[in-house]
Amino acid sequence: MNSPKADRWRLDGQVALVCGASQGIGLACARELQALGAELLLVARDAAQLDRAADELADLSPTRPPRVFAADLADGEQRRELFDWVTDLDLGLQILINNVGGNEPRPALDYADADWRELFELNVISAAALCRLAHPLLTRHAASSVVNVGSVSGITHVRTGAVYGASKAALHQLTRNLACEWAPDGVRVNAVAPWYIRTRRTSDALADPDYYDEVIEHTPMGRVGEPEEVASAIAFLCLPASSYVTGECIAVDGGFLSYGF
Repeated sequence: MNSPKADRWRLDGQVALVCGASQGIGLACARELQALGAELLLVARDAAQLDRAADELADLSPTRPPRVFAADLADGEQRRELFDWVTDLDLGLQILINNVGGNEPRPALDYADADWRELFELNVISAAALCRLAHPLLTRHAASSVVNVGSVSGITHVRTGAVYGASKAALHQLTRNLACEWAPDGVRVNAVAPWYIRTRRTSDALADPDYYDEVIEHTPMGRVGEPEEVASAIAFLCLPASSYVTGECIAVDGGFLSYGF
C-alpha cells in the first residue's frame, strides 16, 4: 500500500482526457499519465493512428486499456459529441490535457483573414470550448486539473509566424484567467510552453542542417527536446504534489527563453 506521501506522486483512479493523443507530445503524455495510474480517454483526428496508439498503451497496461474517440476538435459539433461520449461513460473526469494545435508559418502579410480565423479556431477556441465543456465534470471532484499545451512562441518572437505566436499567447492568457475563475471550484489550470521538440510537426524545419544548428546554438542545453520531457512537466501539473500551482505557464525549452533567438 502506498503511503500518503507517495500518493501525492500518483494518479490512481483519476480519469484523464488527452486531446491530440495519437502521436508526439500527446501520446507521450498518455504514456506518462498511464504509468502514474490514470485511466485514459484519448481523442485525436486520425482514427487509425489513434487506434494504433491505444493498442500500444493497452499492451503497456492490459488491465487499464484506454478508451478512444476520433474527432476533429476544431469542429464545434465534434467537440460536443466528444463530451456526450465522456458523460455517457459515467467515469468522471479529473484531468483535461488540451494538446490540439497547428500552424502554417509564413510572413504576417501573407495570411488571408480566413487563415487567421482557422488557426485561432484550432489553437485557442477549441481549447476554450473544451475547458467549458469539461468544467461541469471537473467540478464534481474536490481537485481537478487542466493543462494547456502552449509554446515559447506565445512568450517571445520565434520564426513560426505571427498568427501562431498570437494564438499561443492567447492560450496562455486563457490559462491565467480560468485559473483565477475556477480556483474556488477546485480546478487548477496551467500550461506548458515547449521550444523545439522532436516530433513529426518539427521534423521538416529541423531537417535543414543550417537551421538546426541555429536552433541548437540558441538552446543552452545544446539539444532539441523530446516529447517525454514535455509529458513529464504536464504530468507534474496534474499530480496532487502540485496542488498549490495554478495559473502558471512552465517553459520546457532547454533554457531557450533565458537566452533568446
